Amino acid sequence: MTQTADTTPDVIDLLTGITPGDRLDTLRRHRLQARTHAQQSYLALFEPQAPQPGRFSLADRQAVAAFVAGLHQQPDATAFYNAALAAEGARQARPGVPQAIAAEVVRGAARGPYGNYPPGPLSEEDTAGPAYHVGDAQRAVLGAPLSAALEHAHLLTLHPRDASPAALQALLDAGWRTTEIVTLSQLVAFLAFQIRVVAGLRALAAAPAHTGNQASSETTQA
Repeated sequence: MTQTADTTPDVIDLLTGITPGDRLDTLRRHRLQARTHAQQSYLALFEPQAPQPGRFSLADRQAVAAFVAGLHQQPDATAFYNAALAAEGARQARPGVPQAIAAEVVRGAARGPYGNYPPGPLSEEDTAGPAYHVGDAQRAVLGAPLSAALEHAHLLTLHPRDASPAALQALLDAGWRTTEIVTLSQLVAFLAFQIRVVAGLRALAAAPAHTGNQASSETTQA
């Protein structure tokens, strides 16, 4: 049964190890609207109450999420989405997908971000990096649409400077519809946000507690 907003734990709290009443819980309560919107975004992408439009299935969403979390090298997020992928894959009878995703995380690993800016003042920051394509063995397991999604997610995560009409056309050629491409891009962007928030909150958790103006400054960041 799909969980509702009332029963699904706040994922950022879960990944950060926040418990009710602790310092970070108090900080996040000062930005309650932002906290609520972040959780609602997660639910809309991964636990939609209405049937999701298009053919971007929950199983494929979890596969992309596990891949993107792995590229970000955030262990807790990677473990969380890997577990969700395994559970959804079991329900959908899709053997071999978690192993294929894990293999592609290794193949796609890079420091990033890299790519080229349009010619101009920023060109001095151009950084060369390897092109990423799903391996043949994994493509046979994942299929063409999901393989194209991983390649696009890798582009957005590690070399967004190289985003182009040709990259979108590759998705269309693999059978993706425009609305599905929008959802895919939203998912990748949300994960980048979620993982960065978790990293920031973990840094706050590791820092000594402050009082006065410093504590107020922490609140605005959480």
